[in-house]
Amino acid sequence: MKGDENDPKGLILEAYRIDGISKSECRSIFLDWALSLSLEQDTGLVLKALLTRYGAAHPDHPMTEVMTEGLGGMAAPRRRGGWRSRPRN
Repeated sequence: MKGDENDPKGLILEAYRIDGISKSECRSIFLDWALSLSLEQDTGLVLKALLTRYGAAHPDHPMTEVMTEGLGGMAAPRRRGGWRSRPRN
């Protein structure tokens, strides 16, 4: 099954169709979904669109929880080291 630009392989849609799917299975599907996106896509915007499409209708589904966690975990990375953090003589 082919999806759309936000879900190229249709993985997210299929996860919502699977009865009794576990959160760990959703995480695995989510990782595969994330790897299928092109580098030009803004993952945060795509996740918001998918949550609007599927999450509103299925608020208690494990995939909704996984995508919400993924969206929350996308905060801008903090710099850890490099030449600016080294003490100057």
